[in-house]
Amino acid sequence: MTEPLIDRVVRGQGWMDGFAEVLQKMVAAIYRSLGAPGRLLKDLMHGSRILGHPLHPVITDVPIGAWTAGVVADYVAHFTTRLPTQAGDVCLAVGLAAALLAVATGYTDFSDTFGNERRVALTHGLVMTVVFVVDIVSMALRWWAGSSAHPLAVGLSTAGYALVILGGYLGGHLVFGIGTMVNRNAFAEGPEDFVAVGPPGAFEEGKLTRVDAAGMPVIVVRRSGLLYAIAATCSHAGGPLDEGELNGDVVTCPWHGSRFCVRNGHVMGGPATFRQPAFVVREIDGRVEVKPEAPLH
Repeated sequence: MTEPLIDRVVRGQGWMDGFAEVLQKMVAAIYRSLGAPGRLLKDLMHGSRILGHPLHPVITDVPIGAWTAGVVADYVAHFTTRLPTQAGDVCLAVGLAAALLAVATGYTDFSDTFGNERRVALTHGLVMTVVFVVDIVSMALRWWAGSSAHPLAVGLSTAGYALVILGGYLGGHLVFGIGTMVNRNAFAEGPEDFVAVGPPGAFEEGKLTRVDAAGMPVIVVRRSGLLYAIAATCSHAGGPLDEGELNGDVVTCPWHGSRFCVRNGHVMGGPATFRQPAFVVREIDGRVEVKPEAPLH
């Protein structure tokens, strides 16, 4: 199958990797410099805390909606007397205010990307950053240059909106084409009832053990004598949790550092935003059996 044009073009831009690494290190350094509050802030920016869903796509609807209304208002005000010119100015300002958070959440998600995904994410981020800068210039002209500069300001915001469409396409490709921040367990197939995964002696205290539950990879761990099980595939990017590190009740993904409670699958730290499917575990007749705590579909 022929690779999509956008992937072919971006994949050929090897120079982007060095630039992307610098940006990722900068984002990581900013959060790291804040200590424990920085870790909490990063989780909030991902959407790992409170929301339980990626925050960036939620926020981006606000500036895009405001800028759409602003462009319409600008041209209605220019060609008719139905709206004052200030209507478009207000919409542009609302969009810029919301875009600050969109930029912050976007670059936070970008900091945990890799390979061609990272190049597409970088392209998306740079396009939207250019939009942000262009609209700031447009806003400055509206506020401080007087009415004589208003047509130029409208032209800039119109150009910015055209770039928004391109940036939105790239962002959509990241999610729907590449799967960035998509729940990797959304399409998992597993058992509907209890299935045997091994004898009790196979599960040592405090050790992550990967098993197959009717085709679904699961990690089983014994804590204080009791067995717990969650999906072994990290919901963030598909990392193997069985290769991660277990500290108390929390397993850390070896790929991007997402943390989950092995007792219930809850997200304890990002970049993951979706919890791990949890399993009911029982020991019966010399075997350990598991079944999903809730239906997978």
